[in-house]
Amino acid sequence: MERNVCYLKDIEDLNSQPGRGVQSERLDDPGYVLGAELCVEPGSRLNKTKTLIEEIRALIKNNEAEYCSFWRPVLPWGGVYTIRAGQKAVSCIPLYVKISLKNTCTIDGFLMLLYVILRDNQTFRREVSLFLGKRFVEHFLYLMDSYDYTTVKILWIWDRMSKRQYRSEIHQAALEIDLFGNEHENFTKNLENLMSTIQESYCTSCCCPCRFQELLQNTININPPHELPDKDPIQSAVDEFFCPKVILCQEYGCNGLREFSQREFCHGAPPFIILNMQMWKSEDLYYVPYHLALSDHRYSLEGATLFNQEEHHYSAAFQIDGYWMHYDGLRSDNLILLNKPPELLLLSSLVYVRSHEK
Repeated sequence: MERNVCYLKDIEDLNSQPGRGVQSERLDDPGYVLGAELCVEPGSRLNKTKTLIEEIRALIKNNEAEYCSFWRPVLPWGGVYTIRAGQKAVSCIPLYVKISLKNTCTIDGFLMLLYVILRDNQTFRREVSLFLGKRFVEHFLYLMDSYDYTTVKILWIWDRMSKRQYRSEIHQAALEIDLFGNEHENFTKNLENLMSTIQESYCTSCCCPCRFQELLQNTININPPHELPDKDPIQSAVDEFFCPKVILCQEYGCNGLREFSQREFCHGAPPFIILNMQMWKSEDLYYVPYHLALSDHRYSLEGATLFNQEEHHYSAAFQIDGYWMHYDGLRSDNLILLNKPPELLLLSSLVYVRSHEK
């Protein structure tokens, strides 16, 4: 496995350009590196025979206590990452550059869920690799299984996120990256076209300035129903997002009707879907379905991300073999086995995985 996952474009940026953040190369383009080398966290790459998910399963299997947490922190909030710049970068003296991460909860919960989904299903791993890249997926799983969590976050920031999605400041020879914001901006929108959908529309008026339109979306944003539906509200909202409809045309000066076709996934049914639940209140969530019918496929609830508005903090809950775990990067015991399913009232998102059966 390659060690050079992320690189500094120019070490001098840290001293000569205080207004800019450190640039990075993509995994697929290692051409112009100046010799900066990735330094792993001490003790992070152990000669382990078990993956992280196998360790978690062992915890579940051997649990007899009422309160049970994983034996060490998993994806703790924030992180400190050190890069050693080689001789080509700065004279003959190696320079150690510290990168501090803040407010990483906007990606932490989803990284935990992504790991469980990919490590649990080899078919999904291949499918996700088509969108995120095989090398990215392999590095991601390797780093998670090595407990190299800060490097996992750096991998996501530099390979998946754009510079405008986070704030960075340089303090002498240290870079601070702040991910304060929204997890759907920092994670969901960076899944490329994994969940992209298309819906065509046609206006009935021949005077319409734009009769034919194609509406592309990379995320699934569902709104709570205005009135209580006959079936569960989340399935109804998903059906409404995908179903054909007829509305008044919104083009300027047009009084025709706009007919929308059935919305379809651009690349077939994805291995997992993330439902953006930010518009939903707790009273709207009287029922969260464990299964969804979508695009001629059956999807099963894998987990959720939760949002504490007072603390502006995200956490996550997910299932492994029917047992629920709660993850919160701010806690010292941050991965806890729950003795009952969590109350999914403060939802930011719901994550469903595609079932084998249709």
